Amino acid sequence: MTKSILLVGVGGQGTILASKILTTGLMEAGYDVKMSEIHGMSQRGGSVSSQVRYGDKVMSPVIEKGQADIIVSFEKMEALRNLDYLKPEGVLVVNNEEIPSMSVITGEEDYPEDVLDEIKSHVEARVVDATRMAAELGNEKAANIILLGTIIKSMGLEQIDWEEILKDNIKPKFLELNKKALKVGMEAV
Repeated sequence: MTKSILLVGVGGQGTILASKILTTGLMEAGYDVKMSEIHGMSQRGGSVSSQVRYGDKVMSPVIEKGQADIIVSFEKMEALRNLDYLKPEGVLVVNNEEIPSMSVITGEEDYPEDVLDEIKSHVEARVVDATRMAAELGNEKAANIILLGTIIKSMGLEQIDWEEILKDNIKPKFLELNKKALKVGMEAV
């Protein structure tokens, strides 16, 4: 059975790195894995999404609407934008962070006050303060690894040697921080 994971966020949040680490771990565990990325002005705070599908045999990297087993959103508004990809019984994890889009920054649109309430009116959401938790660990950039930890726990992938995969993908000076971040994320859901 193929599982589908959608990671969404804003450029600069580490969404792509988290999906690459996830993909590496799944491949090393023997799964057939397909991944696709969409960068929308990712250098300027635009939307970024990464689709990861894994199983015995995966035919396509593309997740159709209503087919994601889990969506992990690195930013609240991105969760709302991508809700229609979630399966009815799917899991939504939302980082409680607000990053205004270009249209909000330029004044064309307002950032909605009640984004989490709107999300929760449609689906059950697990809200995680990953950015705050990462800051408490010493570097808020580790929020992506905390969110990766939420995927690992939610999808039952704890048996994979994630510390070894982090070692191969993270600069040595950030390794201990990211090991802690992964553990914090797994405990957050």
